[in-house]
Amino acid sequence: MKLLIDVNHPAHVHLFKNLAWELVSKGHEVLWAARPRDIVEVLLGRYGFEYKMLTSAKPGYINMAKELVERNFKIYKLVKDFEPSLMLGTSVCIAHVSLVTKARSIVFNEDDADVAKTFTALSYPFADTICTPDCLKDDFGRKHIKYPSYHELAYLHPNHFSPDPKIMEKMGISENKKYFIIRLVSFRADHDIGQSGISIGMGRRLISELLRYGKVLITSERELPPEFEKYRIRIPPYEMHNALYYATMFIGDSQTMAAEAAVLGTPAIRCNTFVGRCSTLEELEHKYGLTYGFLPNDEDKMFVKIVELLNRANLKQEWQEKREGMLKDKIDLTEWMVDFIENYPRSFYNYGR
Repeated sequence: MKLLIDVNHPAHVHLFKNLAWELVSKGHEVLWAARPRDIVEVLLGRYGFEYKMLTSAKPGYINMAKELVERNFKIYKLVKDFEPSLMLGTSVCIAHVSLVTKARSIVFNEDDADVAKTFTALSYPFADTICTPDCLKDDFGRKHIKYPSYHELAYLHPNHFSPDPKIMEKMGISENKKYFIIRLVSFRADHDIGQSGISIGMGRRLISELLRYGKVLITSERELPPEFEKYRIRIPPYEMHNALYYATMFIGDSQTMAAEAAVLGTPAIRCNTFVGRCSTLEELEHKYGLTYGFLPNDEDKMFVKIVELLNRANLKQEWQEKREGMLKDKIDLTEWMVDFIENYPRSFYNYGR
């Protein structure tokens, strides 16, 4: 089998990396198509994947439309040359290209349709199959397959991730010292337009409060004020999950990193205007108690919760126990994907309705 994976975000590389390694080990061919966003190319190179960098995203709806046309054409040429039987990704283009080629498209997404409106409107009607976590409230009929897991459990499930304690030494942190990871995103994606998260003022307040308890480390997509630079985390991007695992707490306006911290059993505080709207994080918060969400205008409530958590005697142990409860309910998503992809389309009828 030949498989084309189209990725637009670092989290998508993580989502499919174990699937790709497993398929290659079984003799299948995997080619990645990518966009040079953030650390996507760094991760693909680090993991030894064969990939093609196609187009770059630019802000504004007109530029997005132009890039979509260009990317569709380049994915089409890639499919004609590589001749995959399947294409997968959190990707609009694979859905479009599957209409005019023999390659079938399987779109993976973990955002509710009313959150990622542009993506779902442009991809779902044309995709051969849609795969989402079963906690999403969406229903797109017979071609929609749901599974009891999260994207993050494709790479952070204990079957695939073992934390490396050497990360503490690499970060210059003693074994028993508390440290906190703050994540600031740029809100440049199409579904981020009009959204907001942690302001610079709130960031200053966070740093001041957290320094009372331990060390502060910041990872940021946006340009940081000079006063924040001394807190920037200085580790390779592929080490971030190790740092998240051992962190005392995660605080940020990133949906993905909040979910990653939560499934790793690290207390996660998220602050943005998506709070209350994303089913995956809502389930992690209200069913499993692994994360807390606050709107930006609830800043004071967020700080009350942070202080309350930091004064608990066994915070990390409590969260690891919550994590175990969550893992009992959820499956190893990579294992599920390997079975689904290798046996497609028969698996579609086995899992479908």
